[in-house]
Amino acid sequence: MYYEATFQVGARDTDLFGQCRPSAMMDFLQEAATGAAVALHVSREEMLRSHGVFWMLARIWYRLDAPVFWNERLTVQTWHRGGSHGASMYRDFDLFRDGVRIGEGVSLWVLADAETRKLRRVSDLPEFTGTTGGERCKDRMLPKLRMPVALEAAGERRLWYSDCDVNGHVNNVHYADYACDAVHLEEAGQGCFVSQVQIGYLKECRAGETIRLSAGRQGDTFYVQGDGPEGKARFDAAVTLSPLDNPQPGA
Repeated sequence: MYYEATFQVGARDTDLFGQCRPSAMMDFLQEAATGAAVALHVSREEMLRSHGVFWMLARIWYRLDAPVFWNERLTVQTWHRGGSHGASMYRDFDLFRDGVRIGEGVSLWVLADAETRKLRRVSDLPEFTGTTGGERCKDRMLPKLRMPVALEAAGERRLWYSDCDVNGHVNNVHYADYACDAVHLEEAGQGCFVSQVQIGYLKECRAGETIRLSAGRQGDTFYVQGDGPEGKARFDAAVTLSPLDNPQPGA
């Protein structure tokens, strides 16, 4: 069982190279996940009303075989793997352009109690019974990122009203922008496209806080970590670049 949504890459979704920004790609995946949750009657509102819990994204990863450009249409198919992972649940994605699969993704979600923020077991919820992706379920797991290189200071980021969403903390997709800014993708991305991204959400960030960014590079992959004012990691990220072999359509 899967859910499908199609998105058109608009001007606000593209970067200075005319490519879909990683944060926009993350947004498309999460919009598809939200649509799937609504279809299964496990949306944020329904989970709060029925069980007093809400979804929190713990980690997300995607891979592209080719870049996605402005004005192109991207179709996302998504399904969940079931609630057999205790307090967490995996959701998988396949990405298509013109009917051809050009990428995939995996996300890891947890259920948190709205009052205590303690985690609740997904497997206890009957709504997921018999609705997994079946044979389409992927094997990829998302362990915590390990930084293979030493990270160096990459500046600070003040968090504002415009960074936050309905949950009262920084929206998940903004962390992709923070990571890309930390590695100066406006320079490093020349002649390339972002072919792989993983982000781990370690602790909530809120408006008014300042996070300290650090970054390092190994081969084609940049590693980024954002620390809160208390000195503990709030998020980590890995961003991989691949050569841009094909020019933008129409160029």
